[in-house]
Amino acid sequence: MLIFPAIDLYEKKAVRLFKGDYDRMTVYSNDPVSVAVRFKEAGAAQIHMVDLEGARDGNTPNIDIVKRVVSETGLFVEIGGGIRSEEVIESYLSAGVGRVILGTAAVNDRALLERAAERYGDRLAVGADIKDGCIAVKGWMERSDRDAFEFCRDMEQLGIKTLICTDISRDGAMRGTNLELYRVLSNSLDMNIIASGGVSGIEDIRALKRLGMYGAIIGKAWYTGAVDLAEAIEEAAEG
Repeated sequence: MLIFPAIDLYEKKAVRLFKGDYDRMTVYSNDPVSVAVRFKEAGAAQIHMVDLEGARDGNTPNIDIVKRVVSETGLFVEIGGGIRSEEVIESYLSAGVGRVILGTAAVNDRALLERAAERYGDRLAVGADIKDGCIAVKGWMERSDRDAFEFCRDMEQLGIKTLICTDISRDGAMRGTNLELYRVLSNSLDMNIIASGGVSGIEDIRALKRLGMYGAIIGKAWYTGAVDLAEAIEEAAEG
């Protein structure tokens, strides 16, 4: 299983939200690039990044930070937040980003989703951000009417290979990941599923690995010191 340490960007800072609430934001670093370097030093091979301003507003105010992380670390970077056109997809991929994540656009712009799936293949992922059983959009600030499991099955049928699934109620809450959700998804979908939200200790990593997850995202647990990244990477790779 792969470990994706996370950097969420807001006003060019590394921050974390509590359950997706922009009014409950903690700034952890004014230098996200240095955070990425620390991830690399701990043995990370990939990074999960989200432009929170982009997710909310549909633009790319932090793209220069993402480009610097790519160029200064050489790590595999996946990025989501505000990616709602082919022009933005191309700008990230041409900058060396390894994978772009469609969230709101995957729900609201079917034509873009289908074109991107055909054109970019494995370099495209979809974010399934779940709130009260439905998919949330626009930086998790709005809940769509798309049933979460129906949406995930639809993405599989469309040929999407990688699904980044977040239980918003667990994100940043430090109370463990939603293992039942990932068990159901793992048993019903033939996709690379990356678990996001709620990882709060090394036991969560072990449990997700046992479920056969492709990857797990570590955010607040690293920033607060609850999880040692090097240990998590080693644990995920064993066996």
